[in-house]
Amino acid sequence: MRIVFLRRIFAFLGKYLPIITILLISSTYPLKAHTDAMEERKEVIIEDRTGKFIPLDLDFTDENGKVVSIKELFKKPVILSPVYFSCPNVCNLLLEEIARLIDKMEAEPGRDYSIITFSFDENDKPEKALEKKRIFQKIIKKKIPDDSWKFLTGDRESIKRLTDAIGFNFKRKGDEFIHPVSLVVLSSDGKIIRYVPGKALLPFDLKMAIAEASEGRTGATINKVLLLCYSYDPQGRRYVLNITRIGGVIILLSLAGFSIFLLRNRS
Repeated sequence: MRIVFLRRIFAFLGKYLPIITILLISSTYPLKAHTDAMEERKEVIIEDRTGKFIPLDLDFTDENGKVVSIKELFKKPVILSPVYFSCPNVCNLLLEEIARLIDKMEAEPGRDYSIITFSFDENDKPEKALEKKRIFQKIIKKKIPDDSWKFLTGDRESIKRLTDAIGFNFKRKGDEFIHPVSLVVLSSDGKIIRYVPGKALLPFDLKMAIAEASEGRTGATINKVLLLCYSYDPQGRRYVLNITRIGGVIILLSLAGFSIFLLRNRS
Protein backbone atom coordinates (compact mmCIF):
# COMPACT_ATOMS: atom_id res chain seq x y z
CA MET A 1 0.00 0.00 0.00
CA ARG A 2 2.89 2.34 0.70
CA ILE A 3 4.15 1.86 -2.87
CA VAL A 4 0.70 2.70 -4.24
CA PHE A 5 0.53 5.74 -1.96
CA LEU A 6 3.95 6.99 -3.08
CA ARG A 7 3.02 6.49 -6.72
CA ARG A 8 -0.05 8.64 -6.22
CA ILE A 9 2.00 11.35 -4.56
CA PHE A 10 4.62 11.33 -7.34
CA ALA A 11 1.92 11.32 -10.02
CA PHE A 12 0.22 14.30 -8.42
CA LEU A 13 3.46 16.22 -8.02
CA GLY A 14 4.52 15.36 -11.57
CA LYS A 15 1.31 16.85 -12.87
CA TYR A 16 1.06 19.98 -10.73
CA LEU A 17 4.60 20.70 -9.50
CA PRO A 18 5.56 22.70 -12.64
CA ILE A 19 2.53 24.95 -12.17
CA ILE A 20 3.25 25.39 -8.46
CA THR A 21 6.91 26.13 -9.18
CA ILE A 22 6.05 28.76 -11.79
CA LEU A 23 3.59 30.46 -9.45
CA LEU A 24 5.99 30.49 -6.54
CA ILE A 25 8.91 31.71 -8.63
CA SER A 26 6.86 34.48 -10.21
CA SER A 27 5.60 35.49 -6.79
CA THR A 28 8.96 35.29 -5.00
CA TYR A 29 11.26 36.49 -7.78
CA PRO A 30 9.32 39.07 -9.80
CA LEU A 31 10.83 41.39 -12.32
CA LYS A 32 12.67 44.40 -10.95
CA ALA A 33 9.76 46.72 -11.73
CA HIS A 34 7.43 44.50 -9.73
CA THR A 35 9.95 44.26 -6.91
CA ASP A 36 10.21 48.04 -6.79
CA ALA A 37 6.42 48.31 -6.73
CA MET A 38 6.19 45.89 -3.83
CA GLU A 39 8.87 47.77 -1.91
CA GLU A 40 6.96 50.99 -2.48
CA ARG A 41 3.78 49.30 -1.36
CA LYS A 42 5.39 48.37 1.97
CA GLU A 43 5.98 52.05 2.57
CA VAL A 44 2.37 53.08 1.94
CA ILE A 45 0.36 50.57 3.95
CA ILE A 46 -2.10 51.58 6.63
CA GLU A 47 -0.97 50.63 10.12
CA ASP A 48 -3.96 49.66 12.22
CA ARG A 49 -4.48 52.18 15.04
CA THR A 50 -7.96 51.02 16.01
CA GLY A 51 -8.84 52.08 19.55
CA LYS A 52 -6.22 54.83 19.69
CA PHE A 53 -6.90 58.57 19.69
CA ILE A 54 -5.81 61.24 17.25
CA PRO A 55 -4.48 64.58 18.57
CA LEU A 56 -7.26 67.18 18.54
CA ASP A 57 -4.95 70.17 19.06
CA LEU A 58 -4.18 70.42 15.35
CA ASP A 59 -4.90 73.49 13.22
CA PHE A 60 -5.87 73.19 9.57
CA THR A 61 -7.31 75.63 7.06
CA ASP A 62 -10.76 74.96 5.65
CA GLU A 63 -11.97 75.49 2.08
CA ASN A 64 -12.98 79.06 2.93
CA GLY A 65 -9.51 80.01 4.11
CA LYS A 66 -10.46 79.93 7.80
CA VAL A 67 -8.05 78.37 10.29
CA VAL A 68 -9.91 75.73 12.30
CA SER A 69 -8.94 73.43 15.12
CA ILE A 70 -9.67 69.75 14.53
CA LYS A 71 -11.33 69.72 17.94
CA GLU A 72 -13.98 72.19 16.70
CA LEU A 73 -15.01 69.72 13.99
CA PHE A 74 -15.36 66.69 16.27
CA LYS A 75 -18.87 67.23 17.65
CA LYS A 76 -20.18 63.88 16.38
CA PRO A 77 -18.78 60.78 14.64
CA VAL A 78 -16.42 61.70 11.82
CA ILE A 79 -15.65 60.03 8.49
CA LEU A 80 -12.08 61.06 7.74
CA SER A 81 -10.80 60.79 4.18
CA PRO A 82 -7.08 61.40 3.50
CA VAL A 83 -6.48 62.48 -0.12
CA TYR A 84 -4.51 65.00 -2.10
CA PHE A 85 -6.37 67.43 -4.32
CA SER A 86 -4.22 67.10 -7.44
CA CYS A 87 -4.61 63.31 -7.48
CA PRO A 88 -5.53 62.26 -11.05
CA ASN A 89 -7.83 59.33 -10.21
CA VAL A 90 -8.19 57.27 -7.02
CA CYS A 91 -8.75 60.20 -4.66
CA ASN A 92 -11.46 61.55 -6.95
CA LEU A 93 -13.06 58.11 -7.12
CA LEU A 94 -13.05 57.88 -3.33
CA LEU A 95 -14.68 61.30 -2.93
CA GLU A 96 -17.24 60.46 -5.59
CA GLU A 97 -18.10 57.26 -3.70
CA ILE A 98 -18.59 59.27 -0.51
CA ALA A 99 -20.90 61.71 -2.30
CA ARG A 100 -23.00 58.88 -3.71
CA LEU A 101 -23.18 57.07 -0.37
CA ILE A 102 -24.52 60.19 1.34
CA ASP A 103 -27.68 59.80 -0.76
CA LYS A 104 -27.94 56.08 -0.07
CA MET A 105 -27.60 56.17 3.72
CA GLU A 106 -30.38 56.93 6.19
CA ALA A 107 -27.91 58.63 8.51
CA GLU A 108 -27.72 62.34 7.78
CA PRO A 109 -24.48 64.33 7.55
CA GLY A 110 -24.53 67.18 10.00
CA ARG A 111 -27.01 65.36 12.24
CA ASP A 112 -25.53 61.88 12.68
CA TYR A 113 -21.98 62.35 11.45
CA SER A 114 -19.55 64.75 9.80
CA ILE A 115 -17.12 64.25 6.95
CA ILE A 116 -13.61 65.66 6.97
CA THR A 117 -11.52 65.39 3.83
CA PHE A 118 -7.96 66.58 4.33
CA SER A 119 -5.05 66.83 1.93
CA PHE A 120 -1.76 65.21 2.93
CA ASP A 121 0.03 67.40 0.37
CA GLU A 122 1.24 70.52 2.15
CA ASN A 123 1.32 72.32 -1.21
CA ASP A 124 -2.47 72.17 -1.57
CA LYS A 125 -4.25 75.46 -0.86
CA PRO A 126 -7.78 76.40 0.27
CA GLU A 127 -8.70 77.48 -3.27
CA LYS A 128 -8.11 73.95 -4.51
CA ALA A 129 -10.01 72.53 -1.55
CA LEU A 130 -13.02 74.73 -2.35
CA GLU A 131 -12.89 73.71 -6.00
CA LYS A 132 -12.97 70.04 -5.03
CA LYS A 133 -15.79 70.58 -2.55
CA ARG A 134 -17.97 72.26 -5.18
CA ILE A 135 -17.36 69.42 -7.64
CA PHE A 136 -18.49 66.70 -5.25
CA GLN A 137 -21.31 68.70 -3.70
CA LYS A 138 -22.97 68.70 -7.13
CA ILE A 139 -23.19 64.88 -7.05
CA ILE A 140 -25.19 64.86 -3.80
CA LYS A 141 -28.96 65.03 -4.31
CA LYS A 142 -29.77 65.54 -0.65
CA LYS A 143 -29.58 68.97 0.89
CA ILE A 144 -26.89 68.81 3.53
CA PRO A 145 -25.42 71.53 5.78
CA ASP A 146 -22.45 73.18 4.14
CA ASP A 147 -20.23 72.61 7.16
CA SER A 148 -21.09 68.89 7.38
CA TRP A 149 -18.37 68.09 4.83
CA LYS A 150 -15.16 70.04 5.33
CA PHE A 151 -12.18 70.10 2.96
CA LEU A 152 -8.97 70.94 4.80
CA THR A 153 -5.39 71.82 3.96
CA GLY A 154 -2.50 72.12 6.40
CA ASP A 155 1.19 72.53 6.96
CA ARG A 156 3.65 69.65 6.97
CA GLU A 157 3.78 69.30 10.77
CA SER A 158 -0.01 69.10 11.23
CA ILE A 159 -0.35 66.68 8.32
CA LYS A 160 2.39 64.42 9.70
CA ARG A 161 0.89 64.34 13.18
CA LEU A 162 -2.53 63.44 11.83
CA THR A 163 -1.37 60.85 9.30
CA ASP A 164 0.94 59.26 11.88
CA ALA A 165 -1.93 59.07 14.35
CA ILE A 166 -4.19 57.19 11.93
CA GLY A 167 -1.33 55.03 10.60
CA PHE A 168 -1.64 56.42 7.07
CA ASN A 169 1.66 56.13 5.19
CA PHE A 170 2.30 57.73 1.82
CA LYS A 171 5.23 58.51 -0.43
CA ARG A 172 5.78 61.33 -2.85
CA LYS A 173 6.82 60.30 -6.35
CA GLY A 174 7.47 63.28 -8.58
CA ASP A 175 4.41 65.52 -8.53
CA GLU A 176 2.17 62.71 -7.30
CA PHE A 177 1.89 60.33 -4.35
CA ILE A 178 1.71 56.61 -3.81
CA HIS A 179 -0.77 56.06 -1.01
CA PRO A 180 -3.44 53.76 0.42
CA VAL A 181 -7.13 54.38 -0.26
CA SER A 182 -9.21 54.17 2.88
CA LEU A 183 -11.65 56.00 5.11
CA VAL A 184 -11.12 56.24 8.84
CA VAL A 185 -14.19 56.47 11.06
CA LEU A 186 -13.71 58.13 14.45
CA SER A 187 -15.84 58.89 17.49
CA SER A 188 -16.52 62.46 18.58
CA ASP A 189 -13.61 62.36 21.03
CA GLY A 190 -11.13 61.37 18.29
CA LYS A 191 -11.02 57.63 18.93
CA ILE A 192 -10.28 55.51 15.83
CA ILE A 193 -13.25 53.15 15.48
CA ARG A 194 -12.85 51.47 12.12
CA TYR A 195 -10.99 51.58 8.81
CA VAL A 196 -13.15 51.24 5.72
CA PRO A 197 -11.12 50.41 2.58
CA GLY A 198 -11.97 52.82 -0.21
CA LYS A 199 -12.48 50.19 -2.89
CA ALA A 200 -16.21 49.56 -3.49
CA LEU A 201 -17.60 51.34 -0.44
CA LEU A 202 -20.85 49.89 0.84
CA PRO A 203 -23.60 51.80 2.69
CA PHE A 204 -23.85 49.02 5.28
CA ASP A 205 -20.15 49.28 6.19
CA LEU A 206 -20.40 53.01 6.82
CA LYS A 207 -23.74 52.64 8.62
CA MET A 208 -22.22 50.13 11.03
CA ALA A 209 -19.08 52.22 11.47
CA ILE A 210 -21.11 55.36 12.29
CA ALA A 211 -23.26 53.41 14.76
CA GLU A 212 -20.14 52.05 16.46
CA ALA A 213 -18.55 55.50 16.52
CA SER A 214 -21.62 57.01 18.15
CA GLU A 215 -21.16 54.50 20.99
CA GLY A 216 -17.38 54.76 21.05
CA ARG A 217 -17.20 51.05 20.28
CA THR A 218 -14.41 49.80 18.01
CA GLY A 219 -15.41 47.54 15.12
CA ALA A 220 -13.79 44.99 12.90
CA THR A 221 -11.63 46.26 10.09
CA ILE A 222 -10.80 44.49 6.83
CA ASN A 223 -7.70 46.46 5.87
CA LYS A 224 -5.55 43.40 6.63
CA VAL A 225 -7.49 41.48 3.97
CA LEU A 226 -6.85 44.33 1.58
CA LEU A 227 -3.10 44.11 2.23
CA LEU A 228 -3.12 40.35 1.68
CA CYS A 229 -5.14 40.26 -1.51
CA TYR A 230 -4.21 43.50 -3.21
CA SER A 231 -1.00 45.00 -4.50
CA TYR A 232 -0.45 48.61 -5.45
CA ASP A 233 -0.17 49.24 -9.17
CA PRO A 234 2.04 52.34 -9.52
CA GLN A 235 1.18 52.74 -13.20
CA GLY A 236 -2.58 52.70 -12.68
CA ARG A 237 -2.15 54.16 -9.18
CA ARG A 238 -4.66 51.76 -7.71
CA TYR A 239 -4.90 48.50 -5.81
CA VAL A 240 -5.22 45.44 -8.01
CA LEU A 241 -6.09 41.86 -7.14
CA ASN A 242 -2.87 39.85 -6.75
CA ILE A 243 -3.90 36.77 -8.75
CA THR A 244 -0.45 35.17 -8.55
CA ARG A 245 -0.32 35.24 -4.80
CA ILE A 246 -3.90 34.05 -4.33
CA GLY A 247 -3.44 31.29 -6.94
CA GLY A 248 -0.29 30.05 -5.26
CA VAL A 249 -2.01 29.92 -1.88
CA ILE A 250 -5.00 28.04 -3.30
CA ILE A 251 -2.81 25.44 -5.02
CA LEU A 252 -0.66 24.92 -1.93
CA LEU A 253 -3.77 24.45 0.20
CA SER A 254 -5.17 22.01 -2.35
CA LEU A 255 -1.89 20.07 -2.32
CA ALA A 256 -1.93 19.90 1.47
CA GLY A 257 -5.56 18.75 1.48
CA PHE A 258 -4.85 16.07 -1.14
CA SER A 259 -1.86 14.79 0.83
CA ILE A 260 -3.94 14.55 4.01
CA PHE A 261 -6.66 12.70 2.07
CA LEU A 262 -4.14 10.14 0.76
CA LEU A 263 -2.57 9.70 4.20
CA ARG A 264 -5.95 8.92 5.72
CA ASN A 265 -6.84 6.45 2.97
CA ARG A 266 -3.47 4.79 2.39
CA SER A 267 -4.47 1.70 4.29
